[in-house]
Amino acid sequence: PFPARSWKQAMKQSFAFDNIGYEGGVDSLCPSPTVTSTIGILGMTCQSCVRSIEGKISGLKGIVNFKVSLEQSNATVKYVPSVISLQQVCHQIGDMGFEASIAEGKAASWPLRTLLAQESVVKLRVEGMTCQSCINSIEGKLRKLHGVVRVKVSLSNQEAVITYQPYLIQPEDLRDHVSDMGFEASIKNKVAPLSLGPIDIGRLQSANPKRTSAFANQNFNNSETQGSHTATLQLGIDGMHCQSCVLNIEGNIGQLPGVQHIQVSLESRTAEVLYDPSCVTPESLKRAIEALPPGNFKVSLPDGPSSCHSPGSPERSQVQGRGSSTVLSVTGMTCASCVQSIKGVLSQREGVQRVSVSLAEGTATVLHDPSIISPAELRAAVEDMGFEASVVPGITVNPVLKRNLGKQVQQALDDPPVSVQEVAPQARGHLRNHSPGSSSDIPQPTGTAAAQKCFLQIKGMTCASCVSHIERNLQKEAGILSVLVALMSGKAEVKYNPEVIQPPKITQLIQALGFEAAVMEDNAGSDGDVELVITGMTCASCVHNIESKLTRTNGITYASVALATSKAHVKFDPEIIGPRDIVKIIEEIGFRASLAQSRPTAHHLDHKVEIKQWRKSFLCSLVFGIPVMGLMIYMLIPSHEPHEAMVLDHSIIPGLSILNLIFFILCTFVQFLGGWYFYVQAYKSLRHKSANMDVLIVLATSIAYAYSLIILVVAIAEKAERSPVTFFDTPPMLFVFIALGRWLEHVAKSKTSEALAKLMSLQATEATVVTLGEDNLILREEQVPMELVQRGDVIKVVPGGKFPVDGKVLEGNTMADESLITGEAMPVTKKPGSTVIAGSINAHGSVLIKATHVGNDTTLAQIVKLVEEAQMSKAPIQQLADRFSGYFVPFIIIISTLTLVVWIVIGFIDFGVVQKYFPSPSKHISQTEVVIRFAFQTSITVLCIACPCSLGLATPTAVMVGTGVAAQHGILIKGGKPLEMAHKIKTVMFDKTGTITHGVPRVMRVLLLVDMATLPLRKVLAVVGTAEASSEHPLGLAVTKYCKEELGTETLGYCTDFQAVPGCGISCKVSNVEAILSQSDGQTGHLKGIGPPPDAEPQTFSVLIGNREWMRRNGLTISSDVSDAMTDHEMKGQTAILVAIDGVLCGMIAIADAVKPEAALAVHTLKSMGVDVVLITGDNRKTARAIATQVGIKKVFAEVLPSHKVAKVQELQNEGKKVAMVGDGVNDSPALAQADVGIAIGSGTDVAIEAADVVLIRNDLLDVVASIHLSKRTVRRIRVNLVLALIYNMVGIPIAAGVFMPIGIVLQPWMGSAAMAASSVSVVLSSLQLKCYKKPDMERYEMQAHGRMKPLSASQVSVHVGMDDRRRDSPRPTPWDQVSYVSQVSLSSLTSDRLSRHSATMDDGGDKWSLLLNDRDEEQYM
Repeated sequence: PFPARSWKQAMKQSFAFDNIGYEGGVDSLCPSPTVTSTIGILGMTCQSCVRSIEGKISGLKGIVNFKVSLEQSNATVKYVPSVISLQQVCHQIGDMGFEASIAEGKAASWPLRTLLAQESVVKLRVEGMTCQSCINSIEGKLRKLHGVVRVKVSLSNQEAVITYQPYLIQPEDLRDHVSDMGFEASIKNKVAPLSLGPIDIGRLQSANPKRTSAFANQNFNNSETQGSHTATLQLGIDGMHCQSCVLNIEGNIGQLPGVQHIQVSLESRTAEVLYDPSCVTPESLKRAIEALPPGNFKVSLPDGPSSCHSPGSPERSQVQGRGSSTVLSVTGMTCASCVQSIKGVLSQREGVQRVSVSLAEGTATVLHDPSIISPAELRAAVEDMGFEASVVPGITVNPVLKRNLGKQVQQALDDPPVSVQEVAPQARGHLRNHSPGSSSDIPQPTGTAAAQKCFLQIKGMTCASCVSHIERNLQKEAGILSVLVALMSGKAEVKYNPEVIQPPKITQLIQALGFEAAVMEDNAGSDGDVELVITGMTCASCVHNIESKLTRTNGITYASVALATSKAHVKFDPEIIGPRDIVKIIEEIGFRASLAQSRPTAHHLDHKVEIKQWRKSFLCSLVFGIPVMGLMIYMLIPSHEPHEAMVLDHSIIPGLSILNLIFFILCTFVQFLGGWYFYVQAYKSLRHKSANMDVLIVLATSIAYAYSLIILVVAIAEKAERSPVTFFDTPPMLFVFIALGRWLEHVAKSKTSEALAKLMSLQATEATVVTLGEDNLILREEQVPMELVQRGDVIKVVPGGKFPVDGKVLEGNTMADESLITGEAMPVTKKPGSTVIAGSINAHGSVLIKATHVGNDTTLAQIVKLVEEAQMSKAPIQQLADRFSGYFVPFIIIISTLTLVVWIVIGFIDFGVVQKYFPSPSKHISQTEVVIRFAFQTSITVLCIACPCSLGLATPTAVMVGTGVAAQHGILIKGGKPLEMAHKIKTVMFDKTGTITHGVPRVMRVLLLVDMATLPLRKVLAVVGTAEASSEHPLGLAVTKYCKEELGTETLGYCTDFQAVPGCGISCKVSNVEAILSQSDGQTGHLKGIGPPPDAEPQTFSVLIGNREWMRRNGLTISSDVSDAMTDHEMKGQTAILVAIDGVLCGMIAIADAVKPEAALAVHTLKSMGVDVVLITGDNRKTARAIATQVGIKKVFAEVLPSHKVAKVQELQNEGKKVAMVGDGVNDSPALAQADVGIAIGSGTDVAIEAADVVLIRNDLLDVVASIHLSKRTVRRIRVNLVLALIYNMVGIPIAAGVFMPIGIVLQPWMGSAAMAASSVSVVLSSLQLKCYKKPDMERYEMQAHGRMKPLSASQVSVHVGMDDRRRDSPRPTPWDQVSYVSQVSLSSLTSDRLSRHSATMDDGGDKWSLLLNDRDEEQYM
């Protein structure tokens, strides 16, 4: 509707006017020539970034016109070179936290084109793209759609930015089109609004026939309608979801002609519009809002005319020109309710036209008529409500003008400015720079507070992009000087200006971004703390020198030096100074300083003390216990000649035999040396009001010992002719076995702390710290120990080196192997701005990184901390015997007491009974004494015969045998607790990479695209294998390995001119492959005779291997069939690469991390045992779902961090479930430590193996089933043992209590000993039966699963992302899903390799599962 020229003119005028308002108008003052150029800007994420840059740069002197494009990541700038240079503009943008560079020779026509049509922008999140071909196909399809203006798809960000015309097509249609192509697409929340174009503005005018003049004039006049009438309109708006919708509406509608101000409230779902009724009608406003993207806003107009004041209505007799805006600073607001009440009270005052209150900024902006109500009265009104208010002086801005100044200036007006000099240097970029024209009327506050620091706990972050999202958005806020977020620990360190913003407001800002945030109370964690060893000190004066020098240094808060130990303890602020600087300061005074070595492992986990004490206990009991056992056996041997047996029975003095003396001496040592720790444990247990095994053991041994000692003393005192039968043999027997069990258990536990030592050893020991000069040139490099690296250091990392700390890449591009943290084998691309993780390995390029987290804040240190916490917090399993003891101890004590009372009563009623069975040794003892002695003897006998020998042995013997048997079957079980626990497992969580899958890429399929006669498959394999042999990429290694296996050779041809392009592919020349083909020809029969004749000339092949983009770059076209075949594999989570030899596309290779053959069977068997199976992985959703469908797991958690794995385990444990975690990587170790039973794969990392309770030595997932199976058997055996012990007690106790005395059954003391020995032997024999355990073999499991294993379709798998429990929509099942399971299950995952090769029923079983037989038959038919 408008010629481009008049439109351009209008733009120029509009911008010129903006600048008049800001600094006196460049166009009118500077007739100098102008130049138009383009600047590239990186780091913008949303429309808010665009507005902040435009707002700041438009205000600079010499800028005539400035327009930023988010999709193009650039800005078109029209400026006066004599006033400002392009370099200065770039610096200004750089100060705001973005990267700006001058783009040479870019045409400046792009912004004009944007404005020629009404356009909107939508961002789609597109998952499942794997290569350039996916991008091209999406862009190609979307560009053909009617209404799509521009499309830009980014593979690295997995998103598509689409500029479209909302009256022709909607974002939902775009999303559906992308989804129909097989990708997972979703509309990102933040729909970036673009300006309404002239077409739409033209429509609005045609709806309003009063205005027919050209748009240029309208737009200009719109800015000058200060004298015209205005009206206020309140609209109801439904369909807004977030702050982005608010900005969308405010930004677009605010630009319409006639609209002077619009304020949208998300909470009340309303918009208040201040507009000129002669330019625009409520109906046209309604239509304009409903036309905005994403197109789901619904607008309702007010019912009556009451809220739409016409110019003549008495309520609104003031003209706009007389309105002025006052800004009040309000303190004491805490929530949205305060905001509403202030708005409510002020808007009811006469003369107040509009009120806007900001909780975050603590301000209220009031548009009022100063002739009716003054700023002082407004302040008083707010103070009457209980808030503190003050008028921010000097700001009385006409609202129209204020709107044109843009959001940036509005913030500068609303917030008290901060003088830059008094804030730390980092703050410069985040403070608003006021140009002289605008800041002259804003008084600078005289004194500002120093910057402060706060620490926030943030939940809900899942990846590095969450971190950068929070950092970027916070840095845009006024008053925030610097932000540093740590992903693993979920903490943020924010430096802020307390006069502008406070921590609670910062947490609200983070919550508005969709994360949970809370202020951490203790900031002590921020301080650095270092211990140094100082050599060269001789006297107190040296100490004083060092201390005074350190304490005078800026940034050091505390320094203490001890001459005796030559150590210094220093506390410092890591923002200002670091350990390296401190060492330098000390060395400058003339002393030598170095860091004191800290122990790598935490002392509370190494169990050294416990191991030592139980070993001591066991050895002591053993030394004194063996003779006791020998004597017991000696006594049990019947002798032919009576007097021989009596040698040890000879009394040394009356009442004391040799045997009892030896027993007494040995037993005393055992009781008090060997048993000391049992006493300690029993005391602790009783203090917690519980009776465990220790209490039972202490009770039994103490009573046996005390009773034996007392009767011995009594016998000596009475000069008895025969020494009494004692129970001195009980304590040594018990202590020996139980101390051994405890010792072995603690040895197993101590292995966990080795896990932490191993974790720490993954870190680099040294770092190369570089000093940069002008233009980032390296001036010098120095090797620095890891502990001395400081935050902010620039570190150089060479190819193959480890990243020493967490940081951000400053310069260079590389690939990093982060499998350590994420568990994923594929390397990750790193470019400037990417975050790197300490301990990960730099693969290709040399890079410079800036340290952001050092020491205990690195990701690796956080994983160590997670493992520690998991091991500390893990609830100890109450063993069966302990639970049993809880009931048994009180029961025995009650029976014993009852026996005592009953016999005393019987004795006094009928003394004859007692006398008959307890003939008094001497006549002068009174009757009462006889009765009491008899009663005591029976009750003590009850306690002794209920000796817990058999109970004490029931568990340790079964566990020892069980763990031994498990080890023979390739399952290493550390101690009794996991063995007793495994049978209760209700949920098994599997890690994916390396656990369910092999963890290394394997070739799944080779597709030949040329005629076999011209280029045999074996020649292709030989050429490809040779080419990839020079590559370091995991995919290259997989291809080489496959080619070698297929050709049956270890040697390959020669490769020259090798070139690898990260992210694309490789190119090289290959020769001498004929030799391989001829030598391996005899070995492989399936393609014999196709190779070249022996006398053929040696050929040289030019080889290209890589993705679609690589082929296109090299001028090769890819047919749609090939592209479809690749897409098909990519949908299954596989990587497809193309091979071109001598300029001809001749093959496609599909590579994936293959599922272990037994995985599906193991999952099925676990399910059939009633166990829930969950897949938890750091990998992306699509791959996770593809693997889950293959093995039959229905619940998947994808894209999770190590800390999420722990949280997930805890969540299930809190529901009362017993959880087993099966994993293999460092990233699994915290979860392995937290789970009730942690199971590590033997081929996994040392750390995982150390942290787990069970290790599967054979890497066979069926051993998970076997360990649960064996646990069930062991627990059953323990129960049998306990029952045997119980039966013995059930029979023995009544006899000992004298229940059967009337029928003549009396327990002679020797019978007690014999019965005791018999019960112990029976328990040990029962435990030894576990030796017969046979592990069920694979055939048996296959028989059980036969015909029942059904593969899943993708729609049956629910995928959750991170800690999110909402199910992500899985694709709807297609008819193809139901007809064929081709895409879900590969034959290799269901049947063993043998079956697939030799089974006669191949057609029967094979085709049902898969058309891609991972086998030789495939190459045959190709």
